[in-house]
Amino acid sequence: MALVKYIFVTGGVASSLGKGIISASLAKLLQARGFSVTIQKLDPYINVDPGTLNPYEHGECFVTDDGAETDLDLGHYERYLNVPTSQANNVTTGRIYQEVINKERRGDYLGETVQVIPHITDEIKRRIKLLGNSGKFDFIITEIGGTVGDIESLPYIEAVRQMRWEMGTSCLVIHLTLVPYLAAAGELKTKPTQHSVKALLELGVQPDIIVCRTEKHLNEGMRNKIALFCNVDPTAVIESIDADSIYDVPLLMHEEKLDLEVLDKMKMPSEKEPDLNSWYEFLHKLKNPEGEITIGLIGKYVELKDAYKSINESFVHAGAVNQYKVKVKSIHSEHISPETVAESLKGLHGILVAPGFGSRGIEGKIEAIRYARESKIPFLGICLGMQCAVIEFGRNVLGLTGAHSTEMAPDTPFPVIDIMEEQKQIHEMGGTMRLGSYPCKIEQGTKTFEVYNTDLISERHRHRYEFNNKFLAEYQKSGMKTPGINTLNNLVEIIELADHPWFIGVQFHPEYKSTVANPHPLFVNFVKAAIIYSKNKPD
Repeated sequence: MALVKYIFVTGGVASSLGKGIISASLAKLLQARGFSVTIQKLDPYINVDPGTLNPYEHGECFVTDDGAETDLDLGHYERYLNVPTSQANNVTTGRIYQEVINKERRGDYLGETVQVIPHITDEIKRRIKLLGNSGKFDFIITEIGGTVGDIESLPYIEAVRQMRWEMGTSCLVIHLTLVPYLAAAGELKTKPTQHSVKALLELGVQPDIIVCRTEKHLNEGMRNKIALFCNVDPTAVIESIDADSIYDVPLLMHEEKLDLEVLDKMKMPSEKEPDLNSWYEFLHKLKNPEGEITIGLIGKYVELKDAYKSINESFVHAGAVNQYKVKVKSIHSEHISPETVAESLKGLHGILVAPGFGSRGIEGKIEAIRYARESKIPFLGICLGMQCAVIEFGRNVLGLTGAHSTEMAPDTPFPVIDIMEEQKQIHEMGGTMRLGSYPCKIEQGTKTFEVYNTDLISERHRHRYEFNNKFLAEYQKSGMKTPGINTLNNLVEIIELADHPWFIGVQFHPEYKSTVANPHPLFVNFVKAAIIYSKNKPD
């Protein structure tokens, strides 16, 4: 392809309308037509990355192979496209300003007055074009976070205006807005969409396509009205009605001809129909389960929908493979105690203890793991979940009273989890953990080897603390295997129990690599074990 095509997705009226899902759905349709596509997210907040943000602020922090701590929308991009993202796929205002200030300090601007235009907007445009300059992609879809009218978003919208002026039909803008339904009036209202587009026009950007998020179908009259007042073709008014699953959206967008409208406006070939057979097959399995199981998700942010987004989506993928509906029951770890654990975890067919940081809710996680171990319920521990399994085993099997992690208890007499050696002299928070993909050697003849069916894997990490190898021999002697080792520095990456049907803890985050096309084997096998348990479970 001679020229890379740039597609920008902006949002109006309200946040959380689903710009990331629309971006990923369009990308999936273009990919299914044979084009090479990637997506990037521009986040207006001044944090350098979401790595130091509380999940209550911004939901899950997604980690890429190359160690970028990014917005959770990058998880959607990977799950839909089955293509890894990178540092270049997520840009924040903090990173933009940091780079411009660094250039000013080095003297790169030769004494010029540094301003939002052109210096900040030039840096934004440079970041947008980085992926395009790689020569790997036909389309770069760029999602702009926030809502049009936000002060934080203004430099990004200005950069889009400049790129449209410079690039003509190689640049296209999709604006996602809300068409609310007023129950009292019994009708949809287009005025918020008109005002949203007007706000965009005031910034010099005319959208090419308007995607209308709605809970009721738009009729032809409403489409024509939106087209007339917003200066677009009626075919460029696309309905995005509420769907049962986010995985329905690519097919709904195909029915609305969003991909054809994009290709037509960008003067790209559209003769080839998208190959969506595997997507249809996935949805068929997802919507026609043979049974249902319940997995308990034990964490301390369970009331927050997006805190464990990748874990929940991994269960969707694994459930489809097994043709079982996986009902995830979120259980707050602070509510679990020795007295309440049996009642709290009653009726579960599997228990997953989630990742996290800090001491809040830690004893509840440990108690849930004890219950899973003693009751022979399938168990998966991720990151801190694995560390809690090590602590629980130390306390209740090895008799190491007070065993703990030095993260929560620096003076513990048995530091079975300790800070990594290279982390001991690091005092800054942002971007300083063990981040990104690392290799792991799998021991043959173990449950973990059955799961992966290979002796070498690569998984993504986000942590500072590790299994303390001073206790390794004692654990192995008492029945806790360590089938996964990072051989470069002899770090324990995986634990499993010899006398348990399915009990595995991993120091990494398998949920980051699960996609529709390649569900993660740990989740697939965990769900399979839970199905077996459900069939054999005593009443």
